[in-house]
Amino acid sequence: MTMVLPEGTLELEGRITTASNATFLGHITGDDGAPTTVVYKPQRGEKPLWDFPDHTLAQREVAAYLLSEALGWNVVPPTWLRDGPYGTGMVQLWQEIDPDQDPVDLVSVDEVSAREAAGWRHILDGVDATDTPVALIHEDTPELRRMAIFDVLANNADRKGAHVLAMPGGHRFGVDHGLTFHVEPRLRTVLWGWLGEPLTDAELAAVTALRADLDGELGDRFDDLLSVAEVAALARRCETLLSVGRFPGPAGEMPAVPWPLF
Repeated sequence: MTMVLPEGTLELEGRITTASNATFLGHITGDDGAPTTVVYKPQRGEKPLWDFPDHTLAQREVAAYLLSEALGWNVVPPTWLRDGPYGTGMVQLWQEIDPDQDPVDLVSVDEVSAREAAGWRHILDGVDATDTPVALIHEDTPELRRMAIFDVLANNADRKGAHVLAMPGGHRFGVDHGLTFHVEPRLRTVLWGWLGEPLTDAELAAVTALRADLDGELGDRFDDLLSVAEVAALARRCETLLSVGRFPGPAGEMPAVPWPLF
C-alpha cells in the first residue's frame, strides 16, 4: 500500500494511554482539505530500554514498513518518519479494525479441539487471572503466516495478540514494531502455530527477493534507519531462513512469547 503522506501540520486529537510509550492520535490535512488520521509516536516519548539504543524505536517502525513493502505482503500500514508537535517521530496511517474479529484469542481449554478442527492453531495453555485454565490460539490464514515470517525476519521482540489488527474483508495488519531488528535473537511472538513447517515456494521467493534487494537500494534505505550491524543481521536471517526452509523455533535466552500476551 504505497501512498504519499500529506505535508500539512500534524494536529493531535488525544493520547492513546494504553501504549507503553507516548502515542497520540492525530490528523494531517492535505491540500484538498481532507484529513488523514494517523498515529504519532515522538522519539522524545520513548522510554529507555536496556537492550535497544535510546530514541531509535521510531526508525525501527519505519524500517519494519520498508521490510513489509519489500516482501510485497502489506503486513505493516504505511509508516513515515516526520516532524510533529513533540519533534521527530513515527507517523503511521490509522486503521479502523473490525471489532467482531479476533485473529488471536484466549479460549477455554474445552474449546480447543473444536477450534483446531475449524482451522485454528493451538499455541499454549495457561491460567487466567481467576486461575481458570485457558488456551492461546490463532487463526491459520495466509495473512497471519506471512506476518509470522515477517516477524522472523524483523526479529520482532513484541508480537502481542493486540498487535494483530483484524481489518474488514479479512486482511491482517501488524503494528507496534519498535522492538525489532536487534542483532541478537529476540523473537517473542504469539504466532508460533507453524513451528517447523516448510515455507511455500511463494514465501521462499519473497525472502529471496528481499535478500537480493538488501544489496541495492533497499539496503541504502535501511542504512538511514538501522545500524550497519543490524542490516547485516537482517541479511543473515534471510539466508538462514532460505537455507532451512522452515518456520524456526525459539532461539536465544529470551522468552518465546511476549508478556502480557495481549
